[in-house]
Amino acid sequence: METLIIVFHVLGALCIIGLILIQQGKGADIGASFGSGASQTLFGSRGSGNALTRATAILATVFFVTSLALAVVAKNRAESAGAVDLPAPPVNEAPAMPAPAKSVDDVPVVEENAAPAAGEVPQAPAQ
Repeated sequence: METLIIVFHVLGALCIIGLILIQQGKGADIGASFGSGASQTLFGSRGSGNALTRATAILATVFFVTSLALAVVAKNRAESAGAVDLPAPPVNEAPAMPAPAKSVDDVPVVEENAAPAAGEVPQAPAQ
């Protein structure tokens, strides 16, 4: 179903592009008023504006409808993808025992790595 909607969507978009490129601008109608033979055209003396404008409007409606249909399909697909059955994480019945706190006597004192006093330049260790 989704593939069919995409096919109509792409074909509608290409047809809209073609119809818009075929249409003449408003400045082209000035030449018809000076006798350029507009009555000899395929669409008659009224010109092609009405038929091409109507066809463009119909194709634009098809494009909007297929866009909305694709949005609905994508929404339904996203909702069904969220319903995945994942295993539940194991439940720990007893909380873990906290590590015993170290006493102050167990912390080593390192004087070599102490920060230098303000204004003092650190020196490289002697080898």
